[in-house]
Amino acid sequence: MASCGPNPDAPILLFDGAGTSRGDVAAIETILRSHHFAYATVGSWRLNRMDESQLRAHRLLIVPGGNFVEMGKGLAPATAVHVRNAVTSGLNYLGICAGAFLAGNSPFHGLNLTRGVAFPFYAAEAQGIRKTAVWVEAAGEPPLQQYWEDGPALTAWGDVVGKYPNGTPAIVEGSVGAGWVILSGVHPEAPESWRRAMTFRTAAGVDNEYAAKLIEAALRGTRLAHF
Repeated sequence: MASCGPNPDAPILLFDGAGTSRGDVAAIETILRSHHFAYATVGSWRLNRMDESQLRAHRLLIVPGGNFVEMGKGLAPATAVHVRNAVTSGLNYLGICAGAFLAGNSPFHGLNLTRGVAFPFYAAEAQGIRKTAVWVEAAGEPPLQQYWEDGPALTAWGDVVGKYPNGTPAIVEGSVGAGWVILSGVHPEAPESWRRAMTFRTAAGVDNEYAAKLIEAALRGTRLAHF
């Protein structure tokens, strides 16, 4: 069940405001709908006007990929405080790519759910690679080849759920007060259409099922297997 603006009956709040990738919002919505997750969308204007109690009317905030600098610039300084306080009080958080950067100590109104840790880009960025297929080794699961585009290495925060080929964290999880946070530097929700001119050995549907698993774990506050 999707709605425009916050809906007290929807457990999941999906951010679709400034800086978000329209394509990634749509990809996440596809996963949410296909797995019958009830959700509402919220843009920057509305999120800036929500207080902690309004945020806590939901169980999970999902922040998708996009441009984390523009995301942060679209948020009021107080918004980061409200979101951080809501998470500390029990709102769960799932950040994917830019949403993971935003969860860190970004100077662009970052949420700082990480006690001062700021995330660097994954090493492929320094090689001039902007998007590619990367193998992610998940604890207790077969490796999956997933879509990566300008995503972070989630170093120095949380428990490592998945690793990039160079061993740096690709997916992490951890508690922030009473809230549960899962961050992903890759896009398991990526549809087949994103894979043009790339070779993947893992089917998009398999990756998409893993995305649903991350959403479910974030929603329920469930700890995933970790290294």
